[in-house]
Amino acid sequence: SFNSPHGACTACTGLGTKLVLEPELVIPNKKLTLAQGAVKPWTRIAGNQNSQLKLIEAVGKKHGFTINDAIQSFSPKALQVLFYGASEDLYDVDGKGQRFDGILAMLEAKHKETDSEYVQKELETYMRVLTCPDCRGARLRREALAVSLTDKRIADLVTMPLDELQKFFENFAKNDKKSDLMPQERAVIQQVSIEVKKRVKHLLDVGLDYLTLDRSAMSLSGGESQRVRLAAQLGSELSGVIYILDEPSIGLHPRDNDKLIATIKRLRDLGNTVLVVEHDEEVMKAADWIVDIGPGAGEYGGHVIAEGTLAQIKKEKESTTGKYLSGKLSIDQPKTRRKGNGKTISIKGATAYHLKNVDCTIPLGKFVCVSGVSGSGKSTLILDILGRSLSNHFYGTKDPIGTHKRIDGIEHVDKVVSVDQSPIGRTPRSNPATYTGVFTAIRDLFTEIPEAKVRGFDAGKFSFNVKGGGRCEACSGDGSIQISMQFLPDVYVECHECHGQRYNAEALEIRYRGKTIADILHMTVEESKRFFIDQPAIYDKLSVLDEVGLGYVRLGQSATTLSGGEAQRVKLSTELSRRATGRTLYILDEPTTGLHFDDMKRLLQVLQALVDKGNTVLVIEHNTDIMKAADWIIDMGPDGGLRGGQIMAQGTPEEVAKSKTSKTAPYLRQVLRRT
Repeated sequence: SFNSPHGACTACTGLGTKLVLEPELVIPNKKLTLAQGAVKPWTRIAGNQNSQLKLIEAVGKKHGFTINDAIQSFSPKALQVLFYGASEDLYDVDGKGQRFDGILAMLEAKHKETDSEYVQKELETYMRVLTCPDCRGARLRREALAVSLTDKRIADLVTMPLDELQKFFENFAKNDKKSDLMPQERAVIQQVSIEVKKRVKHLLDVGLDYLTLDRSAMSLSGGESQRVRLAAQLGSELSGVIYILDEPSIGLHPRDNDKLIATIKRLRDLGNTVLVVEHDEEVMKAADWIVDIGPGAGEYGGHVIAEGTLAQIKKEKESTTGKYLSGKLSIDQPKTRRKGNGKTISIKGATAYHLKNVDCTIPLGKFVCVSGVSGSGKSTLILDILGRSLSNHFYGTKDPIGTHKRIDGIEHVDKVVSVDQSPIGRTPRSNPATYTGVFTAIRDLFTEIPEAKVRGFDAGKFSFNVKGGGRCEACSGDGSIQISMQFLPDVYVECHECHGQRYNAEALEIRYRGKTIADILHMTVEESKRFFIDQPAIYDKLSVLDEVGLGYVRLGQSATTLSGGEAQRVKLSTELSRRATGRTLYILDEPTTGLHFDDMKRLLQVLQALVDKGNTVLVIEHNTDIMKAADWIIDMGPDGGLRGGQIMAQGTPEEVAKSKTSKTAPYLRQVLRRT
């Protein structure tokens, strides 16, 4: 076990990875000299920089550089000494002989020795996570890795895709009599083999055949984590239980969705009730009973519009969901496919993770969809390679890029916008108003009110983040007070001073058309859009939030309460409110997550409008309604994990639907037939 000191690799303590300082991040600006602060961590962390520079000055005398030389003028040998040291020598500093291990070793020692969480976190921003060189990611010490079962170490078994692992134990059960095992060893392994096969089968049943057992839980998507927990419940074989699943189909290809539905039915057939919150059409059609809530979202919803069987929901006139299920409403397929601008951007020789030396050409000036079964390499190709390469090129970011040979055609785009589902903020202080920048315009408007001018109130008086401004100091502008519960989760209670309004009495005395700044933060996007109809700078930003289907969200709603799909649409609206160049590449990762048919329709209209202006929209998506609306599809497969990483088909939706090898093609044919 890598969690036990007896089994864990001593170099990485069983993590399989090590945090290693990256020279390029430690000295990002090579035009600076050491004296000017070229070593960025030293400028950010208080310490004895002068004594460090004195030591480096002494080192430089011997190795041909000074602290006043620009780093870009250092010879390769001098850079080697600067970063990694020349510890065999002693250098005279203030009459004492000192060793120099290099600035990377100095910073690493600081990271290990410090008690300050701030210093540790700061130093980790200059580090990369690399595979442990001692155990090569296996996490175990050499003695543990010396034990094998038919030439397979435990590290080999946990890196097999789950379906291969199942076959290994099935074959082992058939051939164990031919093995060199002692009878008592055979008896033990037979029992273990039965248990392993049973547990792995449950994971296969929920469509996770491409996963490996050594995958970090942190690297699993929300849908994958939920299906792992579901597999654990299948193993328990309980009955009389109510299971509540929140959008388990997230991130699932239609093929894997069929497996999920079969699993849910199996849980039901064991004598349980399975309650699923879901937007997916196939899940709805498989349900015994549907409860449709609406009519709108947020405060415009909250009513049960219809309930009953699929046939009953289809007949319900008030149900928007029913109209989509019956075909009365639908997401339209474009009458023609765009020809694009004739230019392309190409990824050559992509081999990161499980990609099989992929060459991928993306036509520009089109709506492009990258599809494929879960784990087939879509995110690696588009986000880890293309997205990060373009971000590093245009914005100078230092994100690690997936392995590939080169990218051609970057000159055909002048801007990249990657919109993922990570939170827009990790604290209650972040909200849609602050993230989109509309709150800055609203605060500026409040400073123009005559009464605010008379009192000398600036924009800080209307910020809940500025100390000594207009925020309530009792709760520091949070609107709630955090109470630590020791071994239980912390509890948040409404602030007794401001009653959740975040501001002090002075700030709340200023009103714009009868509304305080706190009242405006409490408005929904749709309400505030009507309220600010005569303020173009504010109205335009709010209109874009409404267009992407967030009319029901409150301006001051805490970022921590937004779903991944909502956070992604807040980011998208922020980018849409900026001026498009006509040569922008937009990259979106599963933008339909958590979206109803109607919201999907609105989002598609926004994305198509972007392409109509000459931009390129590139989406990673499983939803066949989005695929049929694309101008071009790149389909990956044939399966997930080790058996994925290839392009199976590409072309217009009609061309991909004819593919004999694509796992997506049969589902695409169905949806194209319906339209």
